This record gives sequence, structure tokens and C-alpha cells, in this order.
Amino acid sequence: MESKSPFKSDILKGKVALLTGGGSGIGLEISRQFGKHGASIAIMGRRKSVLDSAVSYLQSFGIPAIGLQGDVRKQEDAKRVVELTVKQFGKLDILVNAAAGNFLVSPEDLSPNGFRTVLDIDSVGTFTMCQEALNYIKKGGPGRSSTSGGLILNISATLHYTASWYQIHVAAAKAAVDAVTRNLALEWGTDYDIRVNGIAPGPIGDTAGMRKLGPEEISNKSREYMPLYKLGEKHDIAMAALYLASDAGKYINGTIMPVDGGLWLSRPRHLPKDAVKELSRTVEKKSRNAPVGVPPSKL
Repeated sequence: MESKSPFKSDILKGKVALLTGGGSGIGLEISRQFGKHGASIAIMGRRKSVLDSAVSYLQSFGIPAIGLQGDVRKQEDAKRVVELTVKQFGKLDILVNAAAGNFLVSPEDLSPNGFRTVLDIDSVGTFTMCQEALNYIKKGGPGRSSTSGGLILNISATLHYTASWYQIHVAAAKAAVDAVTRNLALEWGTDYDIRVNGIAPGPIGDTAGMRKLGPEEISNKSREYMPLYKLGEKHDIAMAALYLASDAGKYINGTIMPVDGGLWLSRPRHLPKDAVKELSRTVEKKSRNAPVGVPPSKL
């Protein structure tokens, strides 16, 4: 059963959104929800077959949608896709950077080229798309008012908040994405009235990321460490994106919103819950019976 949106269906009416990685997974669900709430959608991706399928899917909901083939690592592709979006829809209000690369690998087995590839897609690609979109989403840009700018939304992760096994390349890339988000929020928020925010998803079911990183989904043992005891849904990320893209989030700038059920805070229990009270009593009793004051010298 599909989850319902808590937002009014017209909160993005008249908006135009361009999404990289918008043809599958989280990006496609954000595209769909933006479209169902009034936006016109352009999605960018490398594979034409995926784009064609995604556009047909979006159009089946009555969403005005186009697919534009391109690689975020190539500046000429980024420039062309942004220009074609504006040519088709007359303006650009929202840029969502959801294109990403990922695979499991130990640091000693990761080649510099593999490390560089993920940074190029996630970090450099995000910056390149932002830079090419700037003139269209800044206040006074084509199709925009002279008093307000648009929104950039970068899809990040929580891997780099602490550390993650076999994800050094992605952690480094997402840390860079977060830095780009905060710096552009400061500079472009000040100069061009552009809000720049991020969303950091946790493990989301039915996505390529989960199929790559947890082929059997998450084991029951791992699930016990999750504060909400469940995987997230693509719908959860799309709702967070809707909030940030709507007027409800109009004063939010420079924020990276974790949407992971609190997983990044979680650690395995080192003590069963039913043993906490007994241990606490024992510790308190020892504390009360311990001598108070400066210990006597042994000299």
C-alpha cells in the first residue's frame, strides 16, 4: 500500500525541477512526488533506456516530464542539460543532485582510479551541476523574480559522520558534498538568495544502494541496532525533499537533514536492558561505601 503525502497537492505548482539520478531509486521517487505536487520535471542520466522508462512512468501520473541524457562528470553535458530544461519549461527553480556511485571495497583493494571515479560523480558532479544551474536559479535569472532565488538540494549520506566499513571512497565523496552544500548556502544564499540544503538518507529499501551494499537486505542482528527497527522507504526521502522545496522550508539554508531513523547515532547494546537496574544498584552501593576525601599516601 502506497504511503500518502501529508502535503497539499499544489505546494510546488508552477515550479520546474531538474534531478540528476532522477531516473531510478530515490531520485525517481523524488521526481514523482515533486511532479505529483505540481512541478514540471526534467531528469538527467547516462542510460537512455532508464530515462525513457522513467519518463513514461512519470507521465503515467500526468506529470510533465522529460529525460535528458548526460554525464554529470562532463561540464559540457551539465551545461547542455540545464539549457535544455530551461528551453523546454521556460525556467529552473529546483536542482536536485542525486547522481551517485557506490560499491563495497576494502581500502587496500581500492584503486586511486576507483576512488577518483566516485568523487567525480558525487562531489565534482554535484559542484558542476550547481555551477551550470546558477544563472537560472539565482534571483533575477531567466523566469525568476528579482527578489527571490531557487533551491539546490544535494543527496548525501551519514557514512562520514563516524566511519563505515568498506566505504572510504563514498564517505570521502559525501563529506565533500556536505562541504559544498554548506559553502554554497553561505555564499549563494548571501549573493543570490539561493537556498542550498542536503538530505542524508540511511538504508532505504528497494534501492540499488541496498542491493549493492546489503544483497540480503539487513540481517536481523543488524536490524536490532536500528532505533526504529526497520529500513526507510524512498517515500521518506521524497517527503523530506518536498518539505525543503516547499514554502514550509523557506528559511532553511545550509542544513543537511539525516533521514535514517537515527541509525547514525546507534551502537550495539553493551548491556541487556533488564540488567541495567541491577548493575546501577551495585555501582551506587559501592560508590556510597567508598571512602570520601583524599586517599592516604602510600609513602
